Amino acid sequence: MIDLHDPGTHPDDEEDAVRPGPFWRHALWVVGITVAALALGWVTSLFRLGLMEYGLPAAASGDLTAYLVAWGAVGLAVATILRAVAAKVPVYAPGRIAAGLTYLGTRLTLGWRPEAPLLVGMAAIALVAAAAWSAFALGALRRAPQEPAPAER
Repeated sequence: MIDLHDPGTHPDDEEDAVRPGPFWRHALWVVGITVAALALGWVTSLFRLGLMEYGLPAAASGDLTAYLVAWGAVGLAVATILRAVAAKVPVYAPGRIAAGLTYLGTRLTLGWRPEAPLLVGMAAIALVAAAAWSAFALGALRRAPQEPAPAER
């Protein structure tokens, strides 16, 4: 049972705790992080700071559906990578990293509407960053001193 008065009793409260659980909970987390980051990126890309005197229009023109779909797929992949590793080893802030990468990509893409090669490059950078963050967590676990087994104490 979870004690609401003791904040340390819930395993998801820990910053870098292993996050085991059923598949549906992992899938819900991945979709929730991606949708939240996409929505925030879309809302903040509707305007730009600056005066029209400086040549910055309110937002780039054109259809944004393809960009939202692309960053939705990238966000799902980034969140899946981070959550899959966090289910096995402690990963520091996987939700914030996944949301941050998805948000930044969405915000930049919707604000400037780049061509396809640049969009693919941005997506690759986000995926490599997620993979590197996960590899760092896996490497830190491998380098951590192992506790002796109970029989060896």
